Amino acid sequence: MEELKDYLDSLRVQRNLSPATIDAYERDLRHFLGFVWEQLELLDRPKTLQEVDKHLVRDYLAFLARSGYARSSMARRLASIRGFSRFLYSKGLVERDFALPVGTPKQPKMVPETMTMGEIRSFLEGKMPGNSPALRARNRAIFEILYATGIRLAELVGLDLEDVDTAQAYLRVFGKGRKERIVPLGECALAALADYCQHYRPLLLQGKDSRALFLNAEGERLTPRGVQYILDECCRLLEVHKKITPHTFRHTFATHLLDNGADLRSIQELLGHSSLSTTQIYTRVTRSHLKSVYNRAHPRA
Repeated sequence: MEELKDYLDSLRVQRNLSPATIDAYERDLRHFLGFVWEQLELLDRPKTLQEVDKHLVRDYLAFLARSGYARSSMARRLASIRGFSRFLYSKGLVERDFALPVGTPKQPKMVPETMTMGEIRSFLEGKMPGNSPALRARNRAIFEILYATGIRLAELVGLDLEDVDTAQAYLRVFGKGRKERIVPLGECALAALADYCQHYRPLLLQGKDSRALFLNAEGERLTPRGVQYILDECCRLLEVHKKITPHTFRHTFATHLLDNGADLRSIQELLGHSSLSTTQIYTRVTRSHLKSVYNRAHPRA
């Protein structure tokens, strides 16, 4: 469909979204349009974008709910549809912004999973997974960076050598929409990174030409799936009996900063959140922690 192609091109050029994000938008919208064309055929109406209305959008959300989709997935699909609907209306391709009147499914307020200091120390100081000293040094540097900076998985695997400034002790990170931000590095993360880069990264590189900071055993850029595999192996080795992801490090980073007196605005800047409301979820984590401490410590709790 030409209109969908034009919309995806606009996301790529104007919003500078990553290929993975563009692919997700395309999957969502093709699924929605497939449903819509089927419904229009059943209703004996022309299969054109002019026929799409708020009722079809709501029918689609109801279909997703019956199919067992989580509310978060439904909200993401609706966000994709809204963007497409807004684009079509702004270009005069439809007479109304058909997704505008449709409300977002209410989301349960989930408290992010975090790690205790004991669990963090296990990852940073315990036995490392890896079949060679080079891989173990790389893995330790990855864990130190994740906890020291709270960066996202895509930001981690996207790091290049020139993004590290050891003299000024910071990382240059490209977040969502390729927005650049500067994140400070602590002494422990710097030490682990220097050890990996000076002594072990050349061994993994195997003479190849790559600017990627973190490499796999073949000397190629480490993938997001590779990082999760490393975390899974480390959990097994350390007998950590809960699911740990790179985002768990991110949640833990933010929560520990807040627990130790950092203000929300600073945490927002470090995490690269565009809205403070996104960062405020960590205040619920802290309140939850305080409640558990109170229940354990107060004689009449």
